[in-house]
Amino acid sequence: MFIKKALPALALLALCACGNKPPQKTNVLNRNPPKNTGTKPSPGNPPNQTVFTKPEQVTRNNQQNNTPEVTKRPEREKETYTPPPASNDAAAYTYRSPQYYKRITDSIQYYAKPSYEKTVDEIINQIAKNPSQKKNPAVNAQWYASVNFNIRKPNFVVLHHTAQNSAEQTLFTFSISRTQTSAHYVVGRDGVVYQMLNDYVRAWHAGNSKWGSITDMNSCSLGIEIDNNGEEPFSDAQVSALIKLLDYLKDQHGIPQSNFIAHSDIAPSRKSDPSKYFPWKRLADAGFGYWYDTYNMQTPPADFNALLALRVIGYDISNQASAIKAFKLHYIQNDISGTLSEYDKKVLYNLYRKF
Repeated sequence: MFIKKALPALALLALCACGNKPPQKTNVLNRNPPKNTGTKPSPGNPPNQTVFTKPEQVTRNNQQNNTPEVTKRPEREKETYTPPPASNDAAAYTYRSPQYYKRITDSIQYYAKPSYEKTVDEIINQIAKNPSQKKNPAVNAQWYASVNFNIRKPNFVVLHHTAQNSAEQTLFTFSISRTQTSAHYVVGRDGVVYQMLNDYVRAWHAGNSKWGSITDMNSCSLGIEIDNNGEEPFSDAQVSALIKLLDYLKDQHGIPQSNFIAHSDIAPSRKSDPSKYFPWKRLADAGFGYWYDTYNMQTPPADFNALLALRVIGYDISNQASAIKAFKLHYIQNDISGTLSEYDKKVLYNLYRKF
């Protein structure tokens, strides 16, 4: 009886205490939570709650989409080439004069230099491809990258004479494609040094050649053409400039002293440059190539094998007479016959012991 009378009173009391509208519930996973207005909390205005956003699910598809972009290689800065101005020098129009070759070569360079840049870009694009981008049918596993590598470098210097009448003529020869020949450097009679190719690219100067077990000398050597027709001595200014160049190359690339050689050394059957006039002893005294001790040569033993010694030095002895001629052209010079005298054998033995 008491309970029945108390129920209406309790209901009225609860209604007065809670107000006319019940508070709304806040979803803690709501992505757009209500902003904090700065008002004090009240029974009808509950304080803002910490909102937790639902973590985004990572799938294989959006993993690929989130892969960071590979930084592209910045383009190399290229030169702007302009045609050379017309020359007023009458000698510039005299056929086959140095001025003539200079004028025509300067004109060719307007097209040759962009062609050089294009070839370099093609080489760079080939090098820039990683092994996974190469279609090698023998590789059947994923690519694993090694971090231990660098660019190939030259290990030999091959010296030539130009067999032409001026450095300007040689520059012209190397500027046109139909000759299919080139060199890294050209040293003029006056000591002016021209660089035509980057040291790290493969010039076409050695041709069919062999030194030791190497059958592709173009791929491991620098070619230097010295302005000389093969029938005259080399000027002092020219040799001094060459030694300065060789000193830089030896230090820059770590080229061993024994690896400064002649074109005739690596192609004895078909080449004779840089000729019998070349001062090899002067270069050897400066640290480029070896020379024998003129005043203290030992007599070789009775069982000394001259052909084996030539082979150890590096000569291709498949044609014995040509190998002997090439050796004598480099070290004897006043006699380039295909046989070895007793003096020649002493020289060979002395040099053989240095290799």
